[in-house]
Amino acid sequence: PSPGCVHTVVRTPRTLLHLSHGFSTSLLPQQQANLIPGLNLSALGIFSTGMSMLPPTPGPRGAVAATPYHPFAGSSAYLSGLYGAPPAGAFPHHHPPPEQEVVNLFIPMQAVGAIIGKKGQHIKQLARFAGASIKIAPAEGPDASERMVIITGPPEAQFKAQGRIFGKLKEENFFNPKEEVKLEAHIKVPSFAAGRVIGKGGKTVNELQNLTSAEVIVPRDQTPDENEEVIVKIIGHFFASQTAQRKIREIVQQVKQQEQKHAQGAPASQHSK
Repeated sequence: PSPGCVHTVVRTPRTLLHLSHGFSTSLLPQQQANLIPGLNLSALGIFSTGMSMLPPTPGPRGAVAATPYHPFAGSSAYLSGLYGAPPAGAFPHHHPPPEQEVVNLFIPMQAVGAIIGKKGQHIKQLARFAGASIKIAPAEGPDASERMVIITGPPEAQFKAQGRIFGKLKEENFFNPKEEVKLEAHIKVPSFAAGRVIGKGGKTVNELQNLTSAEVIVPRDQTPDENEEVIVKIIGHFFASQTAQRKIREIVQQVKQQEQKHAQGAPASQHSK
């Protein structure tokens, strides 16, 4: 990144930046150029009150919302720009529909009731609003301090669902008022792409951490699951986590495309021998 674009980032690879003003829009112009082209967060009306994802009233920044029901309501144009559906003519190549993604987000055990809501109303409302499947996995043991929220949906749904969960935890005071809400998210990547996420000597993963201010960990010596995938752990505040997730998925997509080209080219090269 060019000098000054991510001046808010602490550059020690395993250190997370503490943003004292949550999603202060003063940080966004410098960050969004490199991190998320085309995403105008201040216009979404969701970050005008720091971390709160549900301002009491939409307010001047929330005027973009189509209805007062959710501050994200008018965000489709911005989010589509973020998630691979740029304005017509912006890129010559065709963009396929966004694929379903699975993200496992870990929340404090004591916050489970707030996320589920009375008779499950909040989690149902959240799933409808985000357009995602949202399930809370059973506790891993009697002493577990966290529960895993399994979010399944396309990229825009991930942004909405995860954003609302971060915001709910802040609103319900599960974190200190001066403390940034940081959660751990797990995404799976094909085992053949894990090396590219790490990079030579850890170069790529360090660059990801510097760029996003999230902590990104690819545990070594993982045994791939039945789908030949391994886990990448991302720890950070909402904006950092989202950006890291998108960047990692971009790397995986590039590797997949290269693998496909290689596979397509293999028969021809064999015939030429």
